[in-house]
Amino acid sequence: MGENDPVKWTRAVQHLEALATACDEMRGLPLPVTQLWVFGQFLESPADLDSVHVALAVDLPEVPWLSAPAGASHWANATRMARNPFTPVWRSARAPIWNHFVVRPALVWDISAGVSSDALTAIRDEKAERVRIPAPGAEELRTRLDDELAISLAAMRSKVSAYQQKRWSPGKLEPVADDLHAVTTGYLDILDASR
Repeated sequence: MGENDPVKWTRAVQHLEALATACDEMRGLPLPVTQLWVFGQFLESPADLDSVHVALAVDLPEVPWLSAPAGASHWANATRMARNPFTPVWRSARAPIWNHFVVRPALVWDISAGVSSDALTAIRDEKAERVRIPAPGAEELRTRLDDELAISLAAMRSKVSAYQQKRWSPGKLEPVADDLHAVTTGYLDILDASR
């Protein structure tokens, strides 16, 4: 199977089940992942897809939209998420998991409750609607986007400062530039969604 070939829906379900189990087994990793949510087209219909959208909640005060916290790539490799057809977004466990893009997700793993076999069974049986959270109201979504915009703007300013400090210093600039790109892309995405 090529890298850009679609994934069969039933195989994607198996990958999701394996990731939920891996979350349970990787509790001791330094990155404090507390929840695994699934969302998007995967929950809508059992069609082939390019990837499964997942949201990972981490026990950090803030995670700017479309950025990854320190240790995320190591966690993704340890759980095999990086090698399977997932498109992850990282979220703070101290704020709502949903936003304009993460719409009506379903919780499949939680650090205190473990793997949600009920949710995985509902998804496998094409009854994901039963386990999805309700959509927020318009005002609730507006407030969430305002909060995310402020978090992303603060992160962007911080990353610009880090980039300026590193720009003419020895060492690789790429990781700092990548971080700046991620938070800037997230900020612009939230800004567009807010309009």
